Amino acid sequence: MKSDPESLLKNNDALIHSDALKVKSHAQRPQEDWVLHTLMIEGYDVPFRFKRQGKYRTLRGARVNLTYYPSQEMVAGIPVEIMKVVRVKRT
Repeated sequence: MKSDPESLLKNNDALIHSDALKVKSHAQRPQEDWVLHTLMIEGYDVPFRFKRQGKYRTLRGARVNLTYYPSQEMVAGIPVEIMKVVRVKRT
Protein backbone atom coordinates (compact mmCIF):
# COMPACT_ATOMS: atom_id res chain seq x y z
CA MET A 1 0.00 0.00 0.00
CA LYS A 2 1.42 3.37 -0.99
CA SER A 3 1.16 6.20 1.52
CA ASP A 4 0.38 9.76 0.60
CA PRO A 5 2.36 12.36 2.62
CA GLU A 6 -0.50 14.87 2.52
CA SER A 7 -2.92 12.43 4.17
CA LEU A 8 -0.32 11.55 6.81
CA LEU A 9 0.30 15.23 7.56
CA LYS A 10 -3.42 15.92 7.77
CA ASN A 11 -3.89 13.18 10.39
CA ASN A 12 -0.93 14.11 12.60
CA ASP A 13 0.17 17.69 13.38
CA ALA A 14 3.63 16.63 14.65
CA LEU A 15 4.73 15.17 11.31
CA ILE A 16 7.13 17.05 9.05
CA HIS A 17 7.58 16.37 5.33
CA SER A 18 10.75 17.29 3.43
CA ASP A 19 11.52 16.79 -0.25
CA ALA A 20 14.79 16.09 -2.07
CA LEU A 21 17.08 15.82 0.97
CA LYS A 22 20.58 14.54 0.19
CA VAL A 23 21.79 11.59 2.27
CA LYS A 24 25.37 11.93 3.62
CA SER A 25 25.53 8.48 5.22
CA HIS A 26 23.34 5.43 5.61
CA ALA A 27 24.02 2.77 8.26
CA GLN A 28 22.09 -0.50 8.58
CA ARG A 29 22.38 -2.78 11.59
CA PRO A 30 20.33 -5.70 12.88
CA GLN A 31 18.16 -5.11 15.95
CA GLU A 32 16.26 -8.22 17.06
CA ASP A 33 14.08 -9.26 14.07
CA TRP A 34 14.39 -5.86 12.37
CA VAL A 35 17.05 -3.83 10.57
CA LEU A 36 17.61 -0.36 12.06
CA HIS A 37 18.46 2.24 9.39
CA THR A 38 20.15 5.50 10.35
CA LEU A 39 20.43 8.34 7.85
CA MET A 40 22.50 11.48 8.18
CA ILE A 41 21.18 14.26 5.96
CA GLU A 42 23.16 17.23 4.57
CA GLY A 43 22.42 20.38 6.56
CA TYR A 44 21.10 18.48 9.61
CA ASP A 45 23.03 17.41 12.72
CA VAL A 46 20.31 14.98 13.84
CA PRO A 47 20.11 11.28 12.85
CA PHE A 48 17.00 10.10 11.01
CA ARG A 49 16.01 6.56 12.03
CA PHE A 50 13.57 3.92 10.83
CA LYS A 51 13.15 0.15 11.06
CA ARG A 52 12.42 -2.26 8.24
CA GLN A 53 12.20 -6.03 7.95
CA GLY A 54 15.16 -6.21 5.58
CA LYS A 55 18.11 -4.30 4.24
CA TYR A 56 17.84 -1.57 1.62
CA ARG A 57 20.35 -0.83 -1.05
CA THR A 58 22.50 2.00 0.20
CA LEU A 59 20.94 5.46 0.14
CA ARG A 60 24.30 7.26 0.48
CA GLY A 61 24.43 10.17 -1.98
CA ALA A 62 20.77 9.73 -3.00
CA ARG A 63 18.00 12.30 -2.75
CA VAL A 64 15.05 11.20 -0.62
CA ASN A 65 11.64 12.50 0.45
CA LEU A 66 11.11 11.98 4.18
CA THR A 67 8.10 12.22 6.46
CA TYR A 68 9.23 12.23 10.08
CA TYR A 69 8.68 13.60 13.57
CA PRO A 70 11.14 14.75 16.26
CA SER A 71 11.78 12.49 19.24
CA GLN A 72 14.33 11.95 22.00
CA GLU A 73 16.39 8.92 22.94
CA MET A 74 18.46 8.38 26.07
CA VAL A 75 22.13 7.60 25.38
CA ALA A 76 24.31 7.05 28.45
CA GLY A 77 21.79 9.00 30.53
CA ILE A 78 21.83 12.00 28.19
CA PRO A 79 18.78 12.87 26.07
CA VAL A 80 19.66 12.99 22.36
CA GLU A 81 17.34 14.37 19.69
CA ILE A 82 16.53 12.03 16.80
CA MET A 83 14.03 12.08 13.96
CA LYS A 84 11.75 9.05 13.63
CA VAL A 85 11.01 8.45 9.96
CA VAL A 86 7.47 7.36 9.06
CA ARG A 87 7.89 7.40 5.28
CA VAL A 88 11.00 7.36 3.09
CA LYS A 89 10.95 7.50 -0.69
CA ARG A 90 13.91 7.72 -3.04
CA THR A 91 13.54 10.53 -5.62
